[in-house]
Amino acid sequence: MFEQPLIPIANLGVTALVALLPVALLLILLAVFRLTAWLSTLIGLIVTLALAILVWQTPFLTALKVSLIGSATGVWAVDWITFWGVILFNTLLLTGIFENFQKWLISQATSDIRVQTILLAWAFGALLEGLVGFGYPWAVIAPMLIALGIRDLDAIRVAAIANNAPVSYGALGVPIISLAAVTGIPLMALSASVGKIVALLALLPPWVLIYLVTGRRGLRDAWPLAIVGSFSYIAGQYPVSQYLGPYLPDITGAVFCFVSLLVLLRFWRPKETLGYGGVPINEAAGGMSNEHGLSSQQVLASWMPFFILIAVVVLWTGPWSSLPGLTLFSFSIPAASSLTHETIHSTFSFKPFIGGTSILASWFVILLIIRPDKSTLVSVFHRTFRQMWGALLVGVFIFALAYVYNYSGMAASLAYAFSSLGAWYILVAPILGWIGVALSGSNTSTNAMFGAFQAMVGKLLGFPLLLLPSLNSVGAEVGKPVAPQTASVGVATSRFVRNEGEVIRHNMGWTLVLVAYLILIGLFFYFVLPDQMAG
Repeated sequence: MFEQPLIPIANLGVTALVALLPVALLLILLAVFRLTAWLSTLIGLIVTLALAILVWQTPFLTALKVSLIGSATGVWAVDWITFWGVILFNTLLLTGIFENFQKWLISQATSDIRVQTILLAWAFGALLEGLVGFGYPWAVIAPMLIALGIRDLDAIRVAAIANNAPVSYGALGVPIISLAAVTGIPLMALSASVGKIVALLALLPPWVLIYLVTGRRGLRDAWPLAIVGSFSYIAGQYPVSQYLGPYLPDITGAVFCFVSLLVLLRFWRPKETLGYGGVPINEAAGGMSNEHGLSSQQVLASWMPFFILIAVVVLWTGPWSSLPGLTLFSFSIPAASSLTHETIHSTFSFKPFIGGTSILASWFVILLIIRPDKSTLVSVFHRTFRQMWGALLVGVFIFALAYVYNYSGMAASLAYAFSSLGAWYILVAPILGWIGVALSGSNTSTNAMFGAFQAMVGKLLGFPLLLLPSLNSVGAEVGKPVAPQTASVGVATSRFVRNEGEVIRHNMGWTLVLVAYLILIGLFFYFVLPDQMAG
């Protein structure tokens, strides 16, 4: 059995710097050299394999096998979901259903871009994240924002920043389920601790979103919108995360937020209607009418696909269903951990009825109702393959990279170096989650890579049991706007297909602001409310 070396270069600092090379290289290729995501992740995988074999002494064939296991996981756990998600979106787009839904939604919220941003990017985006995750909200929300007049690059950033808070509970709680599996901490305890951090994190994004689309001017009379947007999401998310587990907080938070915003707009509207950039407009001049011109049947038909998606995915993958856990076969390669000296495994399990299959099933149900013609379906698949081939390759390469990085001991060496900071590690824990999602593009993978070590470091340093694993998960939320796999999916419906580096660079600044805010939240729980993270 392969035994991971902890400090293969005989110097902890140098070892840590070498372990950081794949992360740094990936971000430089994307943000500085603007290489497309699939090519950047392929180069990153090659470099990671070389370091794993030459420096961390991973056997050559074993490293290749681990990379294949990672690739298989990327295809089945991520690509399978994102592909059918975009198929569903393109079906609604090419049949005109999505256009009708957009008309109705716009009519409910006036032409004010602030209202549209909170209603669409924040509330509706959270619903999509809770059901599907993995970049799907970007791909759906960004085109809607572009249609409302937001510059395309800014629209993608708005969709990405709005997507931060819901990520840990995305895809029906899969990231937290993963975190519980690798740490051995009870699922309910982690759901509750992450929910506490997310509740505080969710206070900030609505204000940021309003500022991004209208500047300082837009914040003056929009405070009711920001307050209702944040607190209504929290009111729906927090109790469910504390008492029902990680499966539905995003869905309940989003629905509660959506309804609350529509109720607010019945009694309050901004004094001044603003367009993108904070430019004053009126309803007529803004090119958007409060009358959607749709019949009741058309409105119901535009909502119908989302009702079906919610029903099928929730029934299929919720805690009451055994379908997602059914396993046909699995492959596993063991190694001896350099940190715990226990056996760890790189594993691929073929579970045919995972979340992606539930999305496929919901698509079939929708087809039975809307009955598009054959030429439309051909266009749907042609459009999706043209948009998604780069994203699908990213899923293959980034998971191979992450699995080799973790199996070889590179992740353990880097984490061990960070743990030498002692109590100062509280400042680093969210950043490690950010690094993990930059590597894998997935909160689930980040928790799998670093969750167990975060828990062990916390125990060694006397931290509250739940604090560091929870900060790892929420840190990965904050890093999603610069994750290449997520960006690759997120730009699939924009002109930035295979030009994700420009998007990541555009997102970077506000991502760092949210990282800083998350660090303050971590300090708050560490110094003021440690009992809330005690487990």
